[in-house]
Amino acid sequence: MADTFYTLDNTGEGVYREKMSKFISFAVPVTSVDEARETIATYTNRYHDARHVCWAYMVGADRSQYLSSDNGEPSGTAGKPILGQINSFNLTNVVIIVVRYFGGIKLGTSGLIVAYREAAREAISAATIIECHEQATLRFTFPYLSMEPVMRLIKSGDVKVLDQAFNNTCEMTVQLRADHAPELQRRLADIPGLSLIQYHQYLQE
Repeated sequence: MADTFYTLDNTGEGVYREKMSKFISFAVPVTSVDEARETIATYTNRYHDARHVCWAYMVGADRSQYLSSDNGEPSGTAGKPILGQINSFNLTNVVIIVVRYFGGIKLGTSGLIVAYREAAREAISAATIIECHEQATLRFTFPYLSMEPVMRLIKSGDVKVLDQAFNNTCEMTVQLRADHAPELQRRLADIPGLSLIQYHQYLQE
């Protein structure tokens, strides 16, 4: 479905060793670019003694917001293979950080690509991948006389009532999957006196 995306339910950690270098990896679920950047800053500070702290993140159900960093490694040898693993697992709302402690032996371009790719894969594999859905909230008003058809419609689908107030003019806020929202809006529009006053779409946390 268009509103379906995959992310992590928990933080995964991995370790990859190659020619005396140690690559410690972390796959962390996030809900925004700001949170991804804060997570990167946290790990960069925590492993300030490491030679390199490389990373990549992807955010959004449409997987349109992403960035990666080689953090001093040769261009394309760290951030790109890390991001490649995010794509391989079809993930979003995730940041992967790979910390490298240099062992004194150079790995070369191909060796670095393999090391960062495998370290990222280890971290993802250690976490739990979950299916999520983009959510939408609808807030609307309707006359008390339209209470019965409104409640019948709300109870007929997978709709959660977040807030409601009943008076001569009633108000209700409901939550449901984003790709189901257009059909609910269409059916609500057929109820006499009902007026949609707010629509909000967001990622499930």
